[in-house]
Amino acid sequence: MKIKSVTAHVCNAEMRNWVFVRVETDEPGLIGWGEATLEFKTRAVIGAIADIEPMLVGQDPRNIEHCFQIMTKHGFWRMGIIGMSAISGIELALWDILGKHLGAPVWQLLGGSVRESLRTYTHLGLGDMRAVYESSSSAAIVEHARRVTQAGYDALKVVCIPYSHYVSPTADVDRVGRMVGDLRDAVGPGIDIMVDFHGRPASVNAAMDYINAIADQRVMFVEEPVPPEDVAGLAEITRRSPVPIASGERLVGRREFEPSLRARAFNIAQPDICHTGGLSESKKIAAMAETAGIGLAPHNPLGPIAGVAALHFGISTHNVIIQEEMSGAVPWYGEVVCWPIERRPGRWDKPMKPGLGIEVDEAVIDAHPFQPDILHARSAVMPDGTVVDW
Repeated sequence: MKIKSVTAHVCNAEMRNWVFVRVETDEPGLIGWGEATLEFKTRAVIGAIADIEPMLVGQDPRNIEHCFQIMTKHGFWRMGIIGMSAISGIELALWDILGKHLGAPVWQLLGGSVRESLRTYTHLGLGDMRAVYESSSSAAIVEHARRVTQAGYDALKVVCIPYSHYVSPTADVDRVGRMVGDLRDAVGPGIDIMVDFHGRPASVNAAMDYINAIADQRVMFVEEPVPPEDVAGLAEITRRSPVPIASGERLVGRREFEPSLRARAFNIAQPDICHTGGLSESKKIAAMAETAGIGLAPHNPLGPIAGVAALHFGISTHNVIIQEEMSGAVPWYGEVVCWPIERRPGRWDKPMKPGLGIEVDEAVIDAHPFQPDILHARSAVMPDGTVVDW
């Protein structure tokens, strides 16, 4: 069996464009699908996929590790987030092909199942982008959270830390404390709450002020309290924090995870399968994390193929705690891909169909063509004009 073509197919999803990867083989009808979505970098990822295609044409798609080595070594330059997102999407498509060829679901090829269902959480507004990033008052957060819990979820995430710099204004800290307190009062003690700092605080002290303000609300974890490159700062926060710390969504590959895992810089690792190298690399990261006594809550605010890949990963990976999902990102989320399961709020069951188990409707993709990304990150500016982390 040989690879005939590797192509990118873009489906607009408002704030981001979903980048799907289609790998065609020389066996009639045998096609694999993956996802390489990377917000604000759509055209760069498409170009990277086109650059990688000539390396793979003629290769046996079932030799996934061999193809991965070709993609990461025969381009000479080491890959960053753009190149590794392209590679990740291709790698997922190769697993889809292998599973279809063998008549087995991908999770079975990854070592079999460790659970019958995967616990999931979503964001405010059931994944609606505006609710996720623009809910900045107690009233809005509580309203959206009630919708999430009424839908059946028992865990949710909020992004309520203001754009920050090196210090944390008392008024901002108090307001965050009140919002998370109001949220806890509204949903009760039986709902897990996660607070995504989005790497906004630029210093340990600023991050700790916000963490201490919400600690009494018994949050499940605080995510990315400082920018991801600050390993020493993150490790200090993890030692001092009264709540668990999660990070890693912006780390690329096991080599970028290694210093953080060695330093025990967080309690929960958050690799993104679509950015960090695909399923094989994510399994290696999971094994490293397990050795360090660290659980996983994989990052995934992406499209439906990424969601299915995360399901196969979570079903087969022992130290996964919970899986992020964003089913409601746009109204057509459920139209692009026919899933192998019926998605239940808060629980995804084990899929049994071969490969990833999906059917892709290319007509729906074509109905939502590429649009320039909505640059929401441009709002990350302090009142005096200082640019800060989104």
